[in-house]
Amino acid sequence: MKKFSLFLVTVLTIIACSKKETNLKVSGTIKGLKKGTLYLQKIEDTSLVNVDSIAVNGDSNFLLETNIESPQVMYLYLDKIDNSKFDDRLDFFADEGEVKITTNLEKFETDAKITGSVNQDKLVEYRKMIKRFNETNLDIIKENFEAQKAKDTQRIAELDQQYENLLKRKYLYTVNFAINHKDLEVAPYLALSEVFDANIKYLDTIYNSLNKDVKKSKYGKQLKLFLKERREEKELAEKVEDEN
Repeated sequence: MKKFSLFLVTVLTIIACSKKETNLKVSGTIKGLKKGTLYLQKIEDTSLVNVDSIAVNGDSNFLLETNIESPQVMYLYLDKIDNSKFDDRLDFFADEGEVKITTNLEKFETDAKITGSVNQDKLVEYRKMIKRFNETNLDIIKENFEAQKAKDTQRIAELDQQYENLLKRKYLYTVNFAINHKDLEVAPYLALSEVFDANIKYLDTIYNSLNKDVKKSKYGKQLKLFLKERREEKELAEKVEDEN
């Protein structure tokens, strides 16, 4: 009896250890999808890697699972079985727990509705404003093209100044947005993805404003390392300049 009990405990231990540890569930529906494969992906060492997948065959509902060290941007990639030359990938900010995604086959990325993540909500809010900046930038590019054709140097100079002012406003908006959401991981993420080439004092301001837990997160650690590298590059450049 004792031997059987020991055997049972051993078996249960093996089963428990073999189960994949997960703290993130990504579920949802893709209307119109009949057949294909869905992949849950993340960036690891600058490369996109698959962390889970599911084959879809008739049922448009899906559930994918993985374990994340802290809230981070993930990707849902749809490998369709059709004649399209392009497949689809949408990004979302995942928090621990459950994220729900509903979309459709025709407009996989643009029609996606994502719930369950505070960081995702704030990322959507940020991108709505940035879309306005980008639209204004496109108008400037169009006008600049026309001015170049007309050889209107005065107008070209005016448009160059408009572009510089727009860029400053975009950077300042991003910095302020990050500082105002210093308790969320989206703050260091935006610093790294949107204003990485800004003056180092702005990046310092963002990092120093982060709360303790966010500094320990995936993007908090990356921002700290990035700032260190930026400072070292700056010191090296100044040293070379002094020597010359």
